[in-house]
Amino acid sequence: MSNKIKPGIKIAISGKSGCGNSSVSRLVADKLNLRLINYTFKDMAAERDMDFEEFCRLAESDHSYDIELDNKQVKLAEGGDCVLGSRLAIWVLKDADLKVFLEASLDTRAERIVQREGGSLAEQREATRARDVRDNARYKKLYGIDNDDYGFADLKIRTDDKDQYEIADLIIEAAKSIS
Repeated sequence: MSNKIKPGIKIAISGKSGCGNSSVSRLVADKLNLRLINYTFKDMAAERDMDFEEFCRLAESDHSYDIELDNKQVKLAEGGDCVLGSRLAIWVLKDADLKVFLEASLDTRAERIVQREGGSLAEQREATRARDVRDNARYKKLYGIDNDDYGFADLKIRTDDKDQYEIADLIIEAAKSIS
């Protein structure tokens, strides 16, 4: 196996909230010296000089913001040599060389969100479950995407018992095998 990666490689990393998408995407991009594409609703809110929570409420009723976000991420990835980490990366970045889906139990995801954002485990478990349901319905309505159906991913990683560094290393090894 080569230690080099394919020139122009595009790596797409997806997973539900609390699976480690952001942390792992950042690590993979850093270790492989690739651009990290991390354009989010927070960026869109800042560009509009809006409060993030206010923007999220607006986006819940106007799905054009989702479409704008996903289109911008794909546009940013056009040049290759990048890692796109987002909920829908493996679906929207159709020409990705490596599509990775991170999965973890609801309990694990809720525990991670508590560590990151605070709150009680019971509250975060319910909020995460509710978010999963809302996200799935939104993605089906917008794109016909069922984000519970990721069997086409090149690499599926169960993250419950792994830290971000172990997960990143698995993705990097897979990226090195692409020619």
